[in-house]
Amino acid sequence: MEQFKHIPLVFPRVASSEQLRASREFLSRMSARRSVRFFSDEPVPFELIENAIRCASSAPSGANQQPWRFVVVQDPAVKRKIREAAEGEERESYQHRMPTEWLEALAPLGTDWHKEFLEVAPSLIVVFRIDFGLATDVEGDRKIKHYYVQESVGIATGFLLAALHLSGLATLTHTPSPMGFLANLLERPRNERPFVLIPVGFPSPDATVPEISKKALNEVMEVR
Repeated sequence: MEQFKHIPLVFPRVASSEQLRASREFLSRMSARRSVRFFSDEPVPFELIENAIRCASSAPSGANQQPWRFVVVQDPAVKRKIREAAEGEERESYQHRMPTEWLEALAPLGTDWHKEFLEVAPSLIVVFRIDFGLATDVEGDRKIKHYYVQESVGIATGFLLAALHLSGLATLTHTPSPMGFLANLLERPRNERPFVLIPVGFPSPDATVPEISKKALNEVMEVR
């Protein structure tokens, strides 16, 4: 197989003082990011969504296969169908599927099966993982193996959340379980699987979030 042509790396070096300033600014802004469940229906400039997805698409991926698809849903009728299906699955989960330990872990956050934000938020970004490629030849459809799909799509989703937050937008990572209904509603091909559903918009004027804390640095980092 032919190898990629190598080209010079473009990597601007900046002064250490600028490195620290940029690092501290990014840390400060990302530390203010919160998962939001109360959205305004105020429209969002679509270029903000496009640019965030461009950013996500620049993420590294196994063998550079870029195994992701970002489906932006703005049609109110489709958002309603997604809400109805998600609430159906979530109701079943909260009432019958989730073990006691899981419900106890969620209880301090005050969440339940009601998901109004899926209709109120002006945009929903549904991230799909492409589990394998599809090629067509004289013998019909042929599967192309993809590598490190879960890891690659997870990194791209992190890029997406950061880009949306730095654009001044609120987000929520929503993973109704199971999520197969998203592939059906959005008519995705058989090689795509839902990864996460992200409502995007401005928070409502009266939005609240749980008062939580993050682990201290010495709890999450070791230096050897």
